[in-house]
Amino acid sequence: MALYTEASIVSLASLDHIRLRAGMYIGRLGDGSQAEDGIYTLFKEVMDNAIDEFIMGHGDTITVTLDPHSITIRDRGRGIPLGKMIDCVSKINTGAKYTQDVFHFSVGLNGVGLKAVNALSEKFIVRSVRKKKYHYAVFCKGVLQDTRQGSTKDPDGTEITFSPDSTIFHAFSFNHEFLKHKIRRYTYLNPGLKIVLNDEIFLSHKGLQDLFHEEISDTALYPPLTFQHSTLSFLFTHVETHNERYFSFVNGQETLDGGTHLTAFKEGIAKGINEYFNKNFISNDIREGLIGCIAIKIASPIFESQTKNKLGNTHIRTDIIKDVKTAIIQELKKHPVSAERLIEKIKLNEKTRKNMLFIKQELKEKQKKLHYKIPKLRDCKFHYMENSLYGEASSIFITEGESASASILASRNPLTQAVFALRGKPLNVFSIEEEKIYKNDELFYLATALGITKNTRNLRYNRIILATDADVDGMHIRNLLITFFLKTFLPIVENNHVFILETPLFKVRYKDTTRYCYTEQEKLQIIQQFKKKETSLEITRFKGLGEISPHEFKTFIGTDMRLTPVTITSKESLGPLVQFYMGKNTKERKQFIMDNLITHF
Repeated sequence: MALYTEASIVSLASLDHIRLRAGMYIGRLGDGSQAEDGIYTLFKEVMDNAIDEFIMGHGDTITVTLDPHSITIRDRGRGIPLGKMIDCVSKINTGAKYTQDVFHFSVGLNGVGLKAVNALSEKFIVRSVRKKKYHYAVFCKGVLQDTRQGSTKDPDGTEITFSPDSTIFHAFSFNHEFLKHKIRRYTYLNPGLKIVLNDEIFLSHKGLQDLFHEEISDTALYPPLTFQHSTLSFLFTHVETHNERYFSFVNGQETLDGGTHLTAFKEGIAKGINEYFNKNFISNDIREGLIGCIAIKIASPIFESQTKNKLGNTHIRTDIIKDVKTAIIQELKKHPVSAERLIEKIKLNEKTRKNMLFIKQELKEKQKKLHYKIPKLRDCKFHYMENSLYGEASSIFITEGESASASILASRNPLTQAVFALRGKPLNVFSIEEEKIYKNDELFYLATALGITKNTRNLRYNRIILATDADVDGMHIRNLLITFFLKTFLPIVENNHVFILETPLFKVRYKDTTRYCYTEQEKLQIIQQFKKKETSLEITRFKGLGEISPHEFKTFIGTDMRLTPVTITSKESLGPLVQFYMGKNTKERKQFIMDNLITHF
């Protein structure tokens, strides 16, 4: 072991520290396949500065040019002061946002954002124009490569091009839809701002109302109650569903994890409604099915991390509660029909909650009789919620029928791998009431096996693996299970606990050599690799999991098993997507299938 001496102490330059500990500054790294991946945080850091210029009244257009491996952002603001431009993009804790003299309502506050983009880019180009003069600089991984100054006829503003470093963001690619989604949000929060993405124009005139109408697919029970002020804007309504949903923003920055402003917004809604109706409804009954948006502007916001997903200012809470409460009372007085529909929804929520208390009591009695002797469950020794040595490795395979489960049972690791065999197709829960879901025996047994009948905090397995056949019936069962989790236990999907087991479709054998193929294309490639006539090869097509022998199955559920995670890329599109595939819109689905069949023919 090396000695711990003065020579062990290393001092890093600020940008070197960003490169070494990138996650501290931008959250997750990733490859661009998820909306939270780091390359989109880099984009956001540059956009935030352009948005700050618009907020301060300088420039109403931002141009974004997306290339396969780089992004260029050009604003029409004042431009970074030329003499300090290089410092502003390369020296941490350098910026004009430490006081309120130049930027009153800003998102970028600690002088890190652009420096992180610079440090984590293979190429970072910045060009600032002010009063017919420009300053241009090129960096590579935070190191200055070239700089030029001169005269120009271009309008004032800042242009930044960055190419993420492929040694940090491995095999990355920009998802055009993710960028469009983020840009739409910027326009909703900044009415009148035009953002052009590769010649596509994004512009909002009504702000949060546009966000609501374009992003929410559910039918509102009453027109959204709205309030607009220079430093506080909000709207909310109720929909038929049970889940509550919120969008929250600070100085044009979306706070995905909420914070003090969102907590105060919820409290203000409850207080305003109770005071107007002279009632004492509990908060959960008020918020069931509520969809709300809040946007505030404050000086010196305190975020809980560099990614700025959660607001931490505590002093704003009292004022927001008071302002929201007062505004809601005024809105309800102005809209008596909406007020009547609102209280009907709250009373329905109250009735449903009380009914569920009786049902859950019945379930509790039912569970006592089970004592985890759950039909069709073959459990493992270690579990996720026990925080045991092997808890992280715990998995449960959900199979269709006894034959499929038999192969897994014979080849599984009983310490960490459990098996639950379904009896037939599970219930499609999309269009049915919550009470009926809980009364369905098969789904009750499954939820009990997973340990999530009350909530998801006691989840018994780290990985819930859907092991269905690779045919039409298997895919349908898989979709029914995913729908069940999305509607009833969404957090287990959001927290990356649900996976699909990929099993081979073909086995290709020649003498003592056996290869397994997961796609038709893989099969053709392996046939070519054998360099034999296809007739001399033994090719087996697996029609179901039950046809795979336990000896073979051990390979497919070992440490190298192929799993596809079930992820949510956009909560906004989740409802319409599940509605289309699992709802009662049979005609629309049939037309979609016919259109696509015609296209393929």
